[in-house]
Amino acid sequence: MKRTVLVTGASKGIGKAIACKLSQDGFDIVVHYHSDKQGALETQHIIEQAGGTARLIQFDVSNRLQCKQNIDADIEQYGAYYGVINNAGIIRDGAFPSLTEDDWTKVIHTDLNSFYNVLHPCVMPMIGLRSGGRIIIVSSVSGIAGNRGQVNYSAAKAGVIGASKALALELAKRKITVNCIAPGLIDTGILDMEPIALQEAMKMIPLKRMGQVDEVAGLASYLMSDLSGYITKQVISINGGMI
Repeated sequence: MKRTVLVTGASKGIGKAIACKLSQDGFDIVVHYHSDKQGALETQHIIEQAGGTARLIQFDVSNRLQCKQNIDADIEQYGAYYGVINNAGIIRDGAFPSLTEDDWTKVIHTDLNSFYNVLHPCVMPMIGLRSGGRIIIVSSVSGIAGNRGQVNYSAAKAGVIGASKALALELAKRKITVNCIAPGLIDTGILDMEPIALQEAMKMIPLKRMGQVDEVAGLASYLMSDLSGYITKQVISINGGMI
């Protein structure tokens, strides 16, 4: 029986790269999207063209009821997930004095509350498989070190690190590992940074380049594999030596 992995935010960027890589590894992929259906269809097409299996699922990760209803329905129809990549998130950057209530709330609801909203419906069915499992949370270097103009984002990404470590302890006896990937500056093709800000960021990276989405996907591939069964409660940075 093939193992299934849910990848949130799989219509573009890091999520798309992870979904395609895990399909190459032999997993069936549940391609999640919120509003970018065309991007999700493209991810599905790439997977299927390469001989893999993928299906789409749509929900807003910040909407708890929607997450539960749609994930429950998918699991009821197809069975529990062996793995979950909690990747979907948003950024609303700005200096703290200029952050609006909406900037704060939207980022917390999407980037932090999605930990509960997405994983809570998945965990008991995963336990029920009695075959172990893998949960990978995409955090950020901002959640470890903080970053100017990202107080809201740093708070959310630090929060999921704490939640992941606690969940790892709870699920260890079930042979379900929980780890975080903390990317630094990654070239997703849609990097929304001012040239001066990018120049300053590059100065902080000893390797003097941005990371590639395929490099993040390679790390996710390892953490999802059987070889990583003794790794849990860890935050693995992929940032070119930035911190």
